Amino acid sequence: MSQLNNGNVFPTLSVDAVGGGTISLPETLAGSFGVVLLYRGSWCPYCNAQLATFSRSAATLDDLGIKVVALSVDDEVTSAALVEKHRISFPVGYGADADKIAAATGAYTNNEPRYLQSTGFVLAPDGTVVNAVYSTGAIGRLLADDVAGMIRYIKSQG
Repeated sequence: MSQLNNGNVFPTLSVDAVGGGTISLPETLAGSFGVVLLYRGSWCPYCNAQLATFSRSAATLDDLGIKVVALSVDDEVTSAALVEKHRISFPVGYGADADKIAAATGAYTNNEPRYLQSTGFVLAPDGTVVNAVYSTGAIGRLLADDVAGMIRYIKSQG
């Protein structure tokens, strides 16, 4: 599939969640503004910084009614360690199938080793894409402050 554009309905995806259960998209975010973060892996310093910032911004995002989920190809143990390291309170998925996710969302991938490049989506409460950020490499990604500002603006427009 090609990349998602504003107004497209986010595709149906499912991935196992750290701590048990499943992240089902867009259902997990339904009824709220949502952020979907596809990150390269726990080894990536830029991904660590992004996830830590979203974690530290949890109160602001909660106040604005924004739910966040993140996922990668990392295994459960590695993902759980990342969640603990950054005290992440939002759902983090592990073991994502890079090819399946890329086909559904248009995310870029790395061939060897196989992983998803940094990709972020802001979703409206109805599951449609409000903003998509695609990166072909380590940099170029959604920032928590930018997401908060965008949702404030959208809400101010009624």
